[in-house]
Amino acid sequence: MDRLRGGLPRKNRRRYVNHSVSADNRRIFLSGIGTDVGKTLTAAYLCHQWGATYWKPVQAGLPRDTETVASLANLPPARVLPEVHVLQTPCSPHEAAARDGVRLSVADIVGHRPLPPGPLVVEGAGGLLVPLNERETIADLAAGFGLPVVLVWRYYLGSINHTLLTIEAALQRGLPLAGLVLNGEENPYSTEAVLSRYDLPVLARIPAVEDVRSLFQPR
Repeated sequence: MDRLRGGLPRKNRRRYVNHSVSADNRRIFLSGIGTDVGKTLTAAYLCHQWGATYWKPVQAGLPRDTETVASLANLPPARVLPEVHVLQTPCSPHEAAARDGVRLSVADIVGHRPLPPGPLVVEGAGGLLVPLNERETIADLAAGFGLPVVLVWRYYLGSINHTLLTIEAALQRGLPLAGLVLNGEENPYSTEAVLSRYDLPVLARIPAVEDVRSLFQPR
């Protein structure tokens, strides 16, 4: 029977993957369905698995995620790019920038440096609609880089809605969606509720563990 249990028939699922991530093309913009979904842990995990370079152009608050990723994934300095902006207040980038007397813009960030060759993980700040300034958002930054977007999804009450809304926001803006990363203890009902509606690949499943360093054993 061509139907997911409790979901839509496969022929009715909406497939919006217009850029696949393969072993030969592992270059992504990493965003999440919200704050504290494990985006930085996921960035470290993918950099470790793919041998990728890491870049978080905008950091709001300390400690710096760049330091966390470099430590977890044991990245050499050549595979860690410095931030364009390190803002002091842990809040939305547009507010943190205003507090520091800085104005963020997509043109400034994208034009700061050419993207390096090879596997690459560029991490956004928060979710796709987090504002950078009075007009631009993280979604605009993802579009400016022209990289396929991967969404990090952590399971919690309300995460189905947040995931579907984020997918819709990406599609409405014409962002290329490459897939999802599932972070934490998986709820199969939640997974099915999303994947039965959008035929997105799951690029990685990161289990809930007591010590996250156990995820970074030598390959």
